[in-house]
Amino acid sequence: MKEALFYETKGDKMVKCELCNHFCQIKTGGRGICGVRENQDGRLVSLVYGRLVSTNLDPIEKKPLFNFLPGSTSYSISTVGCNFRCLHCQNWQISQYPRMNKGKIIGDDYTPDEVVEAAVLNGAKSISYTYVEPTIFYEFAYDCAVIAKKKGIRNVFVSNGFMAPDVTRHLVPVLDAINIDIKGFTERFYREVCKAKLKPVLDNVKLFHELGAWVEVTTLIIPGLNDSPEELRDIARFIKGVSPAMPWHVTAFYPTYMMMDKPPTPISSLRLARRIGLEEGLKYVYEGNISGEGGENTYCPSCGSEVIKRHGFWIKENRLENGGCPDCKTLIEGVWK
Repeated sequence: MKEALFYETKGDKMVKCELCNHFCQIKTGGRGICGVRENQDGRLVSLVYGRLVSTNLDPIEKKPLFNFLPGSTSYSISTVGCNFRCLHCQNWQISQYPRMNKGKIIGDDYTPDEVVEAAVLNGAKSISYTYVEPTIFYEFAYDCAVIAKKKGIRNVFVSNGFMAPDVTRHLVPVLDAINIDIKGFTERFYREVCKAKLKPVLDNVKLFHELGAWVEVTTLIIPGLNDSPEELRDIARFIKGVSPAMPWHVTAFYPTYMMMDKPPTPISSLRLARRIGLEEGLKYVYEGNISGEGGENTYCPSCGSEVIKRHGFWIKENRLENGGCPDCKTLIEGVWK
């Protein structure tokens, strides 16, 4: 256990957690919505500091990040817990573990130095804090990121984007890239499906971009819930308003967890979303969870040439030349080295 960052002590040993936009008011002996930050006699502690339940070497494309060090590997880590309760969570076994197991915390003990050393030994170009919302194990992620930065290892968050603004500002100096889910574009969707709010997520997409992190956005397209042309167009217009060069990943849903009543996303819905994104002026729109259909490739926004060819998470051909299109020399926005 480690004392938490970002909290305020109130009267009667109550604490206000200021890590994410839930701003939980926690009585002594209680925990926040995430299930992993506990008020111990007026002192907020992280119960998951260094308690990792998953360590994997992943292609960076799995995050997904497509305009960030393509073809590289990322050492990926996670604890249990999450500050969302998405009905369609694909990692619910770990994200909801404390809530479903009477508060139990599991995981193997690691130090930040051990995580960074593992990344180096595995030849990873980055460390990804992922699988569950990394903000909930922020203290450990931040300590790892500081050491990684000094050793030339990049840092990546795969996030729901619900952290408080002060946390965003604290994180960006050691963060290189972030993929943020815009899960839908209505407050109703966030309230009913995720038990959260939309506006803080949109604010964070803007703030991370303004502060200089490389940002990519993912929307999981769920039939009947967030797949209308109007909602997809609203998301595309929002992203375009932040930056037309911000990649948008429109990915296929498959029934899971508490959302088994919805069918898998048809390819036609991904095609529609990609077309809408391009029509609205986004330069890079990618189809995900559907391999080999062409929507995973990076195309030059000027001449349309295929610059990076992918199949699933794997690079088949990379024709980038000095960060640009080899045919018309147009700059392809991203982090390439």
